[in-house]
Amino acid sequence: MSLVSTFTLSSLELTRFFFAMVLLLFTAHSFGFLFYEAKLPRVIGEIFGGLVLGPTFLGYVAPDAENWVFGAFVSEGALISLISYFGLVLLMFISGFEIQRSFSREDRKIATSFLVGATVVPFVIGMLVPYVYNFAPYSGLNGNSLSLAIIVGIGVSVTSIPVISKIFIDLKIMNTRFAKIVLAVATVEDVIQFGALAIATGVGASASASLSLIGYTAFVTVAFFGAALLGLPRLIRYTIRSRFDVLIKHHPSRYALFLCFSMVALASLLNVNIVFGAFLAGIAIGMMPEEIFAIAKSQVKSISLAVFTPVYFAVVGLKLDLIHSFDILFLLLR
Repeated sequence: MSLVSTFTLSSLELTRFFFAMVLLLFTAHSFGFLFYEAKLPRVIGEIFGGLVLGPTFLGYVAPDAENWVFGAFVSEGALISLISYFGLVLLMFISGFEIQRSFSREDRKIATSFLVGATVVPFVIGMLVPYVYNFAPYSGLNGNSLSLAIIVGIGVSVTSIPVISKIFIDLKIMNTRFAKIVLAVATVEDVIQFGALAIATGVGASASASLSLIGYTAFVTVAFFGAALLGLPRLIRYTIRSRFDVLIKHHPSRYALFLCFSMVALASLLNVNIVFGAFLAGIAIGMMPEEIFAIAKSQVKSISLAVFTPVYFAVVGLKLDLIHSFDILFLLLR
């Protein structure tokens, strides 16, 4: 059986898929607008729009209707998830080329203070919590006390670069010094937390396997960041000066998107979070002369914020089930 025939959808399946996409876009933009009018970030409204369509509301009051829209066929959820991933990737790409890149000595001092206060301190406190309160019911069948402590520490100190980036874009402060420092700290936080997650997932294996996993994760992540920040801008400048500059001159948007998706694919291949691949590609594009990629950046930003990014945040809300999977006592007492 060929690949094409395997993934061919019937007319009815296509209809219901696009109906689901229209609903996601409609609720995301509608509630995004309402939240914007209430002087709140659009992203909160976009997530709320997904909550309305998901098990929290529609699935609770009319489960058959929710299933008809979002369970039309087996692969519908995977297709919607794919569209949302495009939203995540493009959002981080936009954030990369809009953020300020120059760091003064004072900026570095402030960022370091924030990193210690917002990551190290909460992480240590979170790791100590399972030794004070009984978290055994949440550790699973093969629970490990050290692994559980690390996971709780990550949960307490974790941040969300996509949400932070979208809020800055919504508030039109992405190009400020404040946004630059916060996103820099959030990026370093994520790298540290992914390293901690590697430790948590590796403690159940042998010591040598755990050390190998930790070492590999740290080395590959640092090497990926270093190579991207140092080599990617040089590669783009070389392309601009070479005979391949025709692509950049006549199709800068295509070149920018090709670079973005190439970095995302490479990051995924190396087991590095794809968010970093898109973000670093955006930073590299942002380092180029403004006249070269100005139109490309405007085009990518326009279509991304109109279609893909709202779907991403609506899907975040769509996946949440605050009726059956939200423990209010755990939130208040723990």
